[in-house]
Formats: sequence, structure tokens, C-alpha cells
Amino acid sequence: MCEQDKSKKSGLPPMGAQDFSEIEDWTGYFNAVLGKGARDTLIAALDSFEHEEFYNGFAVDLAAGEGRDSLELLGRNWRVLATDNHPEAFSYLWARVPEKLKPQLTTKEVNFCDMKFPECDMVNASFALPFCEPQHFEVLWNKIVASIRPGGRFAGQFFGDRDTWASLPNRSHHSRKEVLKLLEGFSIEMMREEERDDPPELRKPKHWQIFHVVAKKN
Repeated sequence: MCEQDKSKKSGLPPMGAQDFSEIEDWTGYFNAVLGKGARDTLIAALDSFEHEEFYNGFAVDLAAGEGRDSLELLGRNWRVLATDNHPEAFSYLWARVPEKLKPQLTTKEVNFCDMKFPECDMVNASFALPFCEPQHFEVLWNKIVASIRPGGRFAGQFFGDRDTWASLPNRSHHSRKEVLKLLEGFSIEMMREEERDDPPELRKPKHWQIFHVVAKKN
């Protein structure tokens, strides 16, 4: 029985992307968000590069998922290393990459704790870092910082310590002060804090606290 049928039988609202991500059902998540556009943080970072007349860079798309951001990068003629720890992610991505752009894409199935970063112009981590287990976060972040060339950028999200999911033991959450500390050595070009409550009609409403970040390495 599919999730939609289960929802009808139980009388609950259907599961959405956040429900799947909370329980780390990544196949469900990929299908829930398939076809959505690139994240605003990535768009802002790429626009900044283009404003500087920097094109055709090399990006690491961390936990790329179904590939919405990788597709945007490829469409702007970047070379991309897309990583994810779920093998099905790449079937969603490769199926949507135009043939002429496929030589620009490399994919690698790898966990956060085993990730090795090549030197790059950008690390894109859209909604990825909160799902790194806290005991691995510092090492992962240090690898990210070390891999970005001077003048390169980080784009991604951090979840705040007031977010509902901060109570989950396998998630990494940060206060605003902690995020600013992590970004030392960068010039912050965007740091938009989003804090809101879900509407009550959702299956499992939660309180969100998200820091949307674009930062340029000094």
C-alpha cells in the first residue's frame, strides 16, 4: 500500500517532503520534490559569480538528492561533483541531464563522515548539513572550508537551535552566534533567518528556524 493510500485509510493528511525527510525516507522525499527548481541560495551564489564575470567553475553539490541544484549548475556550464549517500538519488539526476552536459557531471555515493572534498569554487549544501550527525559535523565543516578556493563560495542552510528537529539526536542544529562563528573567514553575502510555524492542517506541523546562507571565502 502506497503512502497516499495509507493516509486515506488513516484519515491523516498525505505525507509531504518534510515528513519524509524527518524519518529519512529519501526515496519518498525525492518523489515529493521532483521537478522543483534550484534553491534560492544557489541561485544567489551563481548570480554573484556571474556578476564578477566568473563562469564555468567547479562545484561540489553535497547531498545532492534528486538533483535540482546540480541541474542548475550544469545548465550554467559548471562542472559538478554530486554526492549523496542514497544510491537512488543519481538515477533521478542522470535521467534529467541533457546528453551534451553529462561529461560535466560526476556522481559519488558517500556518507558525510567519509566525504573527501576536492579543491573547488563552490560547495553547495542545500538543506544537507542539518542531517550530518553532530559527532561528524566539525570534521565535515572543516573539510568544506578547506576545499573552497579563495574567492569561492559556500551556499546552503543551517537549522537553528529553536527548530523542532533540534530535539532529534542525529541532527546538527546551530544558534545564530554559532553559525556566524562557522563563517569566520568568509564574507557573508546572504544570511536570511527564517522562523515560522507550519499551518495546523499539515500532517505533522513543526516550528522552523533556518539560516539561508551564501558566503564568499576571503
